[in-house]
Amino acid sequence: MLVKTFGSAVYGIQAITITVEVNIASGTKYFIVGLPDVAVKESYFRIESALKNCGFRMPRQQVVVNMAPADIKKEGSSYDLTIATGVLAASGQIEPETLDKFIIMGELSLDGSLQPIKGALPIAIQARKDGFKGFILPKQNAREAAIVNDLEVYGVESIKDVVGFFNGTSVLKPELVNTREEFYDSLCNYDSDFSEVKGQENIKRALEIAAAGGHNVILIGPPGAGKTMLARRLPSILPPLSLYESLETTKIHSVAGKLAAADALVTIRPFRSPHHTISDVALVGGGSNPAPGEISLAHNGVLFLDELPEFKRSALEVMRQPLEERRVTISRAKFTVDYPSSFMLVASMNPCPCGYYNHPEKECICPPGMVQKYLSKISGPLLDRIDLHVEVTPVNFSELSSDRAAEKSELIRDRVIKAREIQVERFGNRPDLHANAQMSPQMVRDLCKINVAGQTLLKKAMEKLGLSARAYDRILKVSRTIADLAGSEEIKLEHLAEAIHFRSLDREGWAG
Repeated sequence: MLVKTFGSAVYGIQAITITVEVNIASGTKYFIVGLPDVAVKESYFRIESALKNCGFRMPRQQVVVNMAPADIKKEGSSYDLTIATGVLAASGQIEPETLDKFIIMGELSLDGSLQPIKGALPIAIQARKDGFKGFILPKQNAREAAIVNDLEVYGVESIKDVVGFFNGTSVLKPELVNTREEFYDSLCNYDSDFSEVKGQENIKRALEIAAAGGHNVILIGPPGAGKTMLARRLPSILPPLSLYESLETTKIHSVAGKLAAADALVTIRPFRSPHHTISDVALVGGGSNPAPGEISLAHNGVLFLDELPEFKRSALEVMRQPLEERRVTISRAKFTVDYPSSFMLVASMNPCPCGYYNHPEKECICPPGMVQKYLSKISGPLLDRIDLHVEVTPVNFSELSSDRAAEKSELIRDRVIKAREIQVERFGNRPDLHANAQMSPQMVRDLCKINVAGQTLLKKAMEKLGLSARAYDRILKVSRTIADLAGSEEIKLEHLAEAIHFRSLDREGWAG
């Protein structure tokens, strides 16, 4: 008897429906074809044990399982439940009439219970697109799949539940999630707030500018000055995720298996902080079975690289293309996958190996030339993509012990949202542009015009401070953002002066 069940394969953040054909004929062997990997081939042993332990039988005849389309590689253990359901139907233990209306996915334990799968959300989206009535999957993944409307999502704990459902001996309740309610209830629900940071008003201002224009930023200062504390609070002042951004971010986290069972949507901007020992593949994505890297998990959020010079140079260099194109392309011999990676880069570093160069109180003990050597670990092309260079100085005792209330993230976020709205209106005819940091050199010339006095100031600053040529466009972009925050149509002298102030690492002799 031939029976068809349906599963799904995830490539990038998109899913492809897989037809699993099970045929039982005379003979004794078990065959699985259709380009399965080792985990799929091993499913026989998991399925056999699960069926026996749940009171069902594994046919002692020839079982042929074909996974179509046969030219797409099938990876992972998520097809266990799809194949097992097909085997039970082909052997007459399940009524096969309604099988073709459901996508069925899940990894089987030996006792018949189900383990969570990766990529439930993109699979559910594709199932709805392909006209399936429902999606049967492990209970742990039910909430993330249930945010897809017009699709019945059934979370099951055991293969017994699936058999009972198709045979009509038990009833499964579909998982229901009110997507919009879920989204708006936990929007901007951050654990940390800028009001917890004492002092550092200059750094808070720099991060406000970075958030308003989507600019990348690097914080340079001694240990304990508050670089990490400030960076961790940056997502709390970014504009709230839109529902589209939330779904896109959730898809990436779903594919990576990073969503908890209680989560249906990612409703706050991601903050990723990988350790400096991270490999190139873990940072950018890829591997033998391609998976999203840290820069894709930070999509629509913040990627924080603490102690930037300690990262491997090769890992930092592979970030250059994603920073420009805002996506990662991973190519293999037979396929290519794209992962979105539109993130804000926030980096921090000590000014020298000992950490106390330019410290107001402690003396640097690094030998001559060591500071420049330490800074040269960061390549020029990478530094070229960082708009704001901010020197962080330690907070003194009087500021730390002060009872004066600092400004809350919510108030800063309101100003950032207003500035972003101005930019959205400015780039209205360009849906791919959302912030000033994404402007091309030609757009900078057209939209960041400055008067004669501004040209004179910028010329003097570049000559006196020894600013490099690459700093010119960056200063104009940042000054445009500062003007937007001030609600000004023109870039004024004070906006330019503040932007020039945030180009520390471009000054000749800064580390000399």
